[in-house]
Amino acid sequence: MAINDITLAGSMRGNLVSLQAVAMLQSRTTQRLSTGKKVNSAVDDPSAFFAAQNHMARANDLAARKDQMGEAIQTVKAGLQGIDGISALIQQAKGLAASARSATVTDRAALATQFDALRTQITQMAGDASYKGTNFLASGSLVVDFNEAASASLTISGFDASATGLAINAAAGSWATNANIDAAVSDMDTALTTLRASAKTLASNNGVITARQSFTQDIISTLTAGADQLTSADVNEEGANMLALQTRQQLGVVALQLSSQAQQSIMRLF
Repeated sequence: MAINDITLAGSMRGNLVSLQAVAMLQSRTTQRLSTGKKVNSAVDDPSAFFAAQNHMARANDLAARKDQMGEAIQTVKAGLQGIDGISALIQQAKGLAASARSATVTDRAALATQFDALRTQITQMAGDASYKGTNFLASGSLVVDFNEAASASLTISGFDASATGLAINAAAGSWATNANIDAAVSDMDTALTTLRASAKTLASNNGVITARQSFTQDIISTLTAGADQLTSADVNEEGANMLALQTRQQLGVVALQLSSQAQQSIMRLF
């Protein structure tokens, strides 16, 4: 139907336009209440919409980095747990060496065999201290990126914690004299010193990653809050708007009816 097919009185046209405007405002308010946002698209507010989009994009990128930091922390923990286990095995091996000093030749040979078995366990434990394919006790390394541009990072380097890497030599056939046993004990003391120093380095790196992870979470929260401030609707305000619009709609309908009655009164003249 063409616009001019039906001619409305000026008062009725004004009331109709008012009702149409109220309907548009109700539609907008309903959308805000249902989504919780006052800016749902670039049409609503281009500046706020794209600024919020940028904030959320960066927050998502940082969230991925934060997850990587969490994995790096677990990798470091696996290395530290391996160091603790290897240290315990070395302490046990030192006990065997201490017993060998006062043992008979036959017993020394048996203790040397046990020592070599522990040495094998040390190497195997070092090989098992991996997490997601990275093993700091097998000279593995890991680069941890802290921001979305990868311009801030930390490189964690491992070491060889196997018996050979720690310079713990096999005892079979060499524990016949106390001098050889003392040499083995000296090697184990050196290995323990190496393990403790490496544990401190890993723990320090772990502290850095943990601090950056906490900082990253704070930045993500700030970015998310900033995006919300730009786009979120005040639900209480929008609820009040809806009540006001419903009242205006009812009044508009009444006004339209009154305008119609004014025209109908003309019919009474005939």
